[in-house]
Amino acid sequence: METQKTNWAQFIPLVTVFFFWGFVAASNDILIPVFKKAFSLSQGESQLVSVAFYIAYTVGSIIYMLISLAIGKDLVNKIGYKNGLALGLVISAIGTLLFYPAANLHSFPLMLSGLFIVALGFSLQQTVANPLAIALGPVKTGSQRLTLAGGINNLGTTIGPLIVSFAIFGSAASENTEMSIESVKIPYLVLGVAFLAVAILLKLSSLPEHPDTIEESVKDEGTVRSSALKYPQLLLGMLAIFIYVGVEVSTASNLPAYMESIVNSETGVLYTLQEISPYISLYWASLMIGRWTGAVEAFTDNMSLQKILRFLAPYLAFGVFLLVNAIAKHDLTPFYVYGLIILVLIAADMASKGNPARMLLIFSALGIVATGIGMFTDGIISIYAFTSVGLFCSTLWPCIFTLAVSGLGRHTSQGSSFLIMMIMGGGIVSWLQGFVSESIGIQNSYIVGVLCFAYLAFYAWRVSGILKSQGISFDKKISGGH
Repeated sequence: METQKTNWAQFIPLVTVFFFWGFVAASNDILIPVFKKAFSLSQGESQLVSVAFYIAYTVGSIIYMLISLAIGKDLVNKIGYKNGLALGLVISAIGTLLFYPAANLHSFPLMLSGLFIVALGFSLQQTVANPLAIALGPVKTGSQRLTLAGGINNLGTTIGPLIVSFAIFGSAASENTEMSIESVKIPYLVLGVAFLAVAILLKLSSLPEHPDTIEESVKDEGTVRSSALKYPQLLLGMLAIFIYVGVEVSTASNLPAYMESIVNSETGVLYTLQEISPYISLYWASLMIGRWTGAVEAFTDNMSLQKILRFLAPYLAFGVFLLVNAIAKHDLTPFYVYGLIILVLIAADMASKGNPARMLLIFSALGIVATGIGMFTDGIISIYAFTSVGLFCSTLWPCIFTLAVSGLGRHTSQGSSFLIMMIMGGGIVSWLQGFVSESIGIQNSYIVGVLCFAYLAFYAWRVSGILKSQGISFDKKISGGH
């Protein structure tokens, strides 16, 4: 039995944590070039920011499993979903406190330690929040709710680089290019206070400790296997999550180094770090654009209204990007043409017809095309090609997550923990691309992204057969389609 309507009163406070994940993750892309210059790091060494942040997800999942083994019960089932979220936020708040002494001591290792602890808290939050977002409403729109939550995540990724850039450089109009490591400590202390405030808010909210839909799926399950790792869709999905997060993060985190190597056609000189931040913001806004587009089914079953929203939602999200950049006093002229690229996203979303496997295949293929164009063109065309990778990464997380946990039944929370563990790909693939760039150049290093998308396309094809053999069909499950 499934909930008839999405419980928005519970869903809205839940997605605040999705916002935080995006805000911090995208802010790292501004910290990377800042730390690279401030601490005299190579491109490979600068990617330790991503490594420290994303490897914490794996460490957090391992700790989670060890604690579960020690107490003889799944940790979240023991303490409850709401308590799990609150605990994760408190851990992240502790991590932000390290930025103060790290800035004062000019210590790169201490900065990395702060980011590591922040992400350690995120690991627990992700383990709880992703299946919870699916559970707070009808099963057939679970992936759309997860896509919507991802859209809120990318509101954070759009704003994050701009706020951190403002904290370091001041407004765009000030023409200040002086970097100050100490200027990052106040924003992160404020972020810590926000973590604690939301922890209290969630604790007082009506979020369930043990969602009924998850409990009911356990009771309704037929043949079960002894472990989540016995399901091939999860095993292949773990690698898919590793690679997906890797290509999403590495495309953005290596973009500043690429842009610093090319000439800005407007100024006639190389791009500066201050000029790069709006493009980093656009990359993460692209994920928001795609996720708002893919989430329309969570709002209405009316097919006519869905068609309208499918065109309205992406441009509304694009408008948010333009608005925040206008407030930051950035020149918007170079970005208007990006509205045409969004039409490719809309067409791809329609072609997927609501099937997560088909969407994963189509969007991965477009990711290969976009990355290839970025590698073999120059100037602003290559920048927009790499930026558009964000559009085609936008719905891959909910697609992979939904496909990987389908049919797991009572092993769903365990499978979720294994998937969260693989978020470490964001650090490993970023470091790998940074290392490769030192041998073949930063633009050619995006061959790493092409290979990542190739595997994701393979997973989309392979998992379809696996799930069909288990009697699971998303064409039947998601009514109406796109």
